[in-house]
Formats: sequence, structure tokens, C-alpha cells
Amino acid sequence: MSDAKRFDDLPEKTQKFLAGLRPDEVDTLNDGIRLVRSIATVGNFIKWLIVGILGLAVGVVMFGESVGKILKWFKV
Repeated sequence: MSDAKRFDDLPEKTQKFLAGLRPDEVDTLNDGIRLVRSIATVGNFIKWLIVGILGLAVGVVMFGESVGKILKWFKV
């Protein structure tokens, strides 16, 4: 597809917006896109970190209860 027809499928409002951008505004948009991607990556990491910590806490409690039950068997 030629460069002249690359954006023909975009809405007219979007075409006008992109055509009116200055080079420094394009750089700012690129920085913004990278920032949003970074925030999404960190958010994903934090989400799984919280899930892991909660899972570890529940696992420790379940392990403690199981050890307690086993010790009760031998104290009978």
C-alpha cells in the first residue's frame, strides 16, 4: 500500500488530527504510548505479585493446619 493511501480507511477527524501534528507532538505521542505500555506491564506484575503473596499466605495457613492435625494424631 502506498504512503499516500495508507490512512484512507481512518475517519476524517483522525486524518486531520494526524496531518496537523508537529514533529515534537509526534515524539510526545510516542513517549505517551511507551508510558502507557510500561504502566500496563507494571500493573500486570503488581497484580501477579499480589496473587502470589495471597496464595503463599493461604498455603502457609493450610500447611500449618495440616501439621497441627498430624501432630494431634501422635499425641493421642
